[in-house]
Amino acid sequence: MKLVSDQLLSSVGLTLVFAGLALILVAVVWLFARSSRGKGSVKGGGVVVIGPVPIIFGTDKETVKTLFILSIILVALLLIWAVISSQLF
Repeated sequence: MKLVSDQLLSSVGLTLVFAGLALILVAVVWLFARSSRGKGSVKGGGVVVIGPVPIIFGTDKETVKTLFILSIILVALLLIWAVISSQLF
């Protein structure tokens, strides 16, 4: 007995891929517009999640702190999703 259809899952997955691409496009345009003014500084960072362990890097403490909080939220959502999906299937 399937509770969620394959067609629904594929359409949700495709929608999330397009939403991610749109978010990347908006971020690049926003950063380009912001940097073209010649004011401000550049801050950056990233997170690599291997299993439930996030590896965080960044240029300043505020960026690392923000990425740390976001990575904890991401790992918690992934664990919740894993528990729920294991109960559904």
